Amino acid sequence: MIIDSHVNLHAPQFDADRDDVIARAREAGVRMMVEISDKLSTFEATHGLAMAHDDIWCTVGVHPHEAKDHTDLTAARLVELAQRPRVVGIGECGLDFHYDLSPREEQASVFRQHIEAARLTSLPLVVHTREADEVMAAILEEEQAKAPFKFLMHCYTSGPELAERAAKLGAWFSVSGIATFKAAQEVRDIVAVMPADRIIVETDCPYLAPIPHRGRRNEPAYVGHVLDKLAEIRGWSRDEAEARTTDAFFALFDRIPRPEGA
Repeated sequence: MIIDSHVNLHAPQFDADRDDVIARAREAGVRMMVEISDKLSTFEATHGLAMAHDDIWCTVGVHPHEAKDHTDLTAARLVELAQRPRVVGIGECGLDFHYDLSPREEQASVFRQHIEAARLTSLPLVVHTREADEVMAAILEEEQAKAPFKFLMHCYTSGPELAERAAKLGAWFSVSGIATFKAAQEVRDIVAVMPADRIIVETDCPYLAPIPHRGRRNEPAYVGHVLDKLAEIRGWSRDEAEARTTDAFFALFDRIPRPEGA
């Protein structure tokens, strides 16, 4: 089945036609979507989407850009929110040293609270990382040594060393529309050697629309283009890519019941 593992349907870019976007995804064969939480102030909207649609699930978490506004966030609070129905992951969380919209120390502190929440709930952690490879690797290794947790390196565009270190810790990886961009050969080179049984696909809509839609608003209906590019990079047939990413998705998001025949 085709699954979009990372959508931001609560974003204002979809306010005018959200229902139509969801309908187009279904028409394109997308049978499941994971709606991602980026800050607690929009979590009600995120959770509401999951509650309103049988094929949408959600996460709870705080993007590193928003860490400065959540310095008092605790793992206990995340665990509390994660008890709601249809919450299947913790995040999006992590480190973003490109924009530095939150101080780096605060990003790291809030990230560690998410890691603890992932441990306590046994839910997978959805990790955002940008231009923070060494610090990210060090935190993941340190925290895994304390006690294990499942995690996904979402929309992976970082370097090969972090990918290798994360893979050794058991990471899953998600591939986005960036893999279709002409100038993204380094990303494709890393995709080519990711663990074959731990790769999934995403749009990260409304951002990062794949070719041939690049430059426009992204939406879940386009995730098939990412799947096609993954198949090309790995030398898989489209059917094999779909089967492999489906297996990997349900191994990661194991709170989601797998439909019969999927």
